[in-house]
Formats: sequence, C-alpha cells, structure tokens
Amino acid sequence: MHEKIIILDFGSQTTQLIGRRIRELNTYCEIIPFNKFPHDATDIKGVILSGSPYSVYDENAFKTDLRAIRGKYPVLGICYGAQFMAYTSGGSVESANSREYGRAKLTFVDDRDRLLKGITSGTQIWMSHGDSITLLPESFQVIASTEDVKAAAYKVADEETWGVQFHPEVYHTTDGVKLLDNFLSICGCSKDWSPASFIEATVAELKEQLKEDKVILALSGGVDSSVTAMLLNKAIGKNLTCIFVDHGLLRKNEFENVLRDYEHLGLNVIGVNARDKFYSRLAGVSEPEEKRKIIGKGFIDVFDEEAGKLKDIKWLGQGTIYPDVIESLSITGTVIKSHHNVGGLPEKMNLRLVEPLRLLFKDEVRRVGTELGMMPHLIKRHPFPGPGLGIRILGDITAEKVCILQDADDIYISLMREWGLYDKVWQAGAILLPIHSVGVMGDERTYENTIALRAVTSTDAMTADWAQLPYEFLAKVSNEIINKVKGVNRVVYDISSKPPATIEWE
Repeated sequence: MHEKIIILDFGSQTTQLIGRRIRELNTYCEIIPFNKFPHDATDIKGVILSGSPYSVYDENAFKTDLRAIRGKYPVLGICYGAQFMAYTSGGSVESANSREYGRAKLTFVDDRDRLLKGITSGTQIWMSHGDSITLLPESFQVIASTEDVKAAAYKVADEETWGVQFHPEVYHTTDGVKLLDNFLSICGCSKDWSPASFIEATVAELKEQLKEDKVILALSGGVDSSVTAMLLNKAIGKNLTCIFVDHGLLRKNEFENVLRDYEHLGLNVIGVNARDKFYSRLAGVSEPEEKRKIIGKGFIDVFDEEAGKLKDIKWLGQGTIYPDVIESLSITGTVIKSHHNVGGLPEKMNLRLVEPLRLLFKDEVRRVGTELGMMPHLIKRHPFPGPGLGIRILGDITAEKVCILQDADDIYISLMREWGLYDKVWQAGAILLPIHSVGVMGDERTYENTIALRAVTSTDAMTADWAQLPYEFLAKVSNEIINKVKGVNRVVYDISSKPPATIEWE
C-alpha cells in the first residue's frame, strides 16, 4: 500500500500540475473531487486543496466540510483552497480592486516557518486570483506577504495547516517545488515513489489480482498500450495474449516494424491484417465523424473475432492513464466522458477490466517504460490517432491515397529523425488534402495532389504551437516528396496553433 497525498480538486486548471509536481518529488498522490475525501483510508499523509474558477461567495462555489480533515492531517490550501479555509473559519474574502495576476515578490514575515525552509525572502511567485483575503481569522497568522497582498501565505496556530494565495505548482513560481517539498517533509513522506517501486508494486498486485486467469490486450504500437503489455507480461507471462490489428491506416511498414519490436520484448502477439475489410467499409465515405465510427466499429469487430478464437479469457487489458481517469469524472463525481480505449468491448465480451497504468501521468508511463528496458523509439514515439491515416486523408479513403500518404509521411518523419528534430516536437505527420493543383514536371503540366505537413510543440496536447522548423529542412522535405512520391506536386506547411485550430485536421 502506497503512502499518499490527497489533492482535493475544486476545479482549477492547474490541479493536474500540482499532482505532477508531487509525483516528481517521488511521492504518490491522488486527485479526487473536492467532496469525495476517502475518510476510511489509512495511508493518507497529507491533503492539498486546489484552486478553483469560483469565488468562495459564489452561489455555485464548490464547498466541503473540512472539520474532519484539518487537525488530523497536514493541510495546504492553494489560492481558492487558502481563501476557502479562511472564509469558512470566520475570515473575510473580497474581490480585489484589480485582478491579481502575474509575477510578484514574496516577502517573509516569519522566516522560521517550516513551509518556507530553504527559500529566500523576495523570491518570485505567480499570482492568479480575482479575490483576496482581507481579514484572517484570529488563529491564522501571516507568514509571508507581497506588495499588494498582506496574507500571501499563512499558518494556522496549533494546526499543521497552511494557505498560500499564489500557485507554487507553476513554472513562474521560482521556489514553488521547494515549497511543495517542504510540505511533503512536514507530512512525513518518505519520498520513495519511483518507476522501479511502481513496477515492483504493480506486478505484485497484478499477480494477486489475476492469478492464473487469461488476459487479452489490444496493442496500438503506442507507449501506453506497450507499457501495459510489458507490465502484464511480467506478471502473468504467456497468459497474456496481445492483438495488433492493421486497419490499413498505419504508417508505412509500421505493422511489420511494430510486430518485430514486440517480438524483441518477448510478448505473445497475434498480428491481424484487416486492411481490405476496412477499405471496403470506408469506400466513398468522406464525413470525418462517420469515418471515425466505421474505423472504431471495424476494430471492435476484428478484435472480437480474434478474441473468440481464444479460450477462457476473463480480463481485458487497457492502457488507460491517470489524466483519462481524472477527466472521466466531473468534480461532482458524474461520468462525463468514457475513455475506454476499446469502447464497448467489456460489456459485449463479458470481460473484466485490468488497467495497470491508471495511476500514472504520460511522462511517468515513459519513465516506467525506460525502467522496463523498452527501446527508446517505442517510448518516445509521437502520439498517433486511433483512426490513423484515416483522419489525415481528407475526403474519402482509397488504398491508392493511403499509399501516397504513407510514402510522403515516411519521407517527412525519416528526415525529422535524420535532422535531429523528431524528439524536439510533440507530434508530426503529413496530411493528404482533397485539392489538386497545377504543376510543371519536365516539359509537362501536371494536375496532382497536395500534401500538408504538420508539426507541433506541446506538453499535454491541450494546447499546441506550430513548430518553427528550419526552412532548409522544410525545403529538403518538400523536394524529396515531390520528386519521389508519384501523384504529389505541391507541399505546404501548417502554421496554425491550438486553439483555435486542432492538432489533427479531422
């Protein structure tokens, strides 16, 4: 059983970032809705209250009873969390004259406070709130201020309870990680959460959970499903059967390359070539959402057909990760989004789910993969959409169009690796546009296809900026594609950011 920090989520955009920072300090934490505190848990070391989009006096503000938490555990309130504790203890919170947003200097009032240990007075912090505490309750003592905010940080007398009206989790707060580390020390955390300890604990739990049962897992070639397969393989070996479906919309030679990689990893994998089945179902279909549904349904049918050939399967493995789990619940606890990688299968096949990565963030999944000895190109692989090239071919899909796009994409990605650019971008790919344009090749006029190149930088795919790739590189890619890919006479580069655009075109 892991010792853990509980982060109560009051709806802040940076709640997940708090979680990531705590994990980076080698401490396990769980993010749960503000009103779902697990009072029966025995392994909680401390509690963090997140920020919120609301004011404490808003009619819709998220509120919960903290009386059973404060005094029992160390507590750190961040922004709204700090204001909520002050407000519900008899203090005053009022709308600031102007929104306090951006950098500020934190001046210490009590430099002996344990939360501020090892931090120098005058350190830069990041403010982001429209309200401010104007009167602290009697037992609350100011430990740090800014020029505009007297109670920038406080401590409650005779309680291990603190509040800060700034965001220690964001990059702009210079010593924010140190402050969070101090809080973990106050909580008595051993700080021994690591990829190695996760693997050891998870494999032991999987052995206990699955015993001699058989598990089936759909592989995509991506990092989440691959690491899931490695963990299950470590726990149950040949009782795991993986199925890798080629829907004809993978990158060039990807089916063969990925199967070879999985063979090196010692996984029991069935490769299924279902290209013709998908092409026939997609014939003449241009509407993006309809294409997605056909591909999704086709995948389920093929997976179900292959699973039916196996005996005594009791579990379905899935590569669900922690952001999926958090996002699948609203902070009122209502399911708002299903993240099952293979929608509909558990009910249809009467299987139980096993999701060994459901506690990990994406960067942690990659670290676990490294610890498991996976090859770097599998771990660092760019995200690739489930429908594959089906949503990078605008308009209807044919085998000929897939071939054109695979060749163009292969040149683009190969040159990115060659130029040392692949690991510097979040995601890159080529898109085949339903546009023909006039060109000249030799003495002949042509009327051929257009390829758009896309590359973005991002940390989480929620926002993304177009990657400013060198002109010389783009010129080389364009020249190679036009010269070597029959049917293409024009290449363009997408310089749209997300928002307002999306990473994929469909």
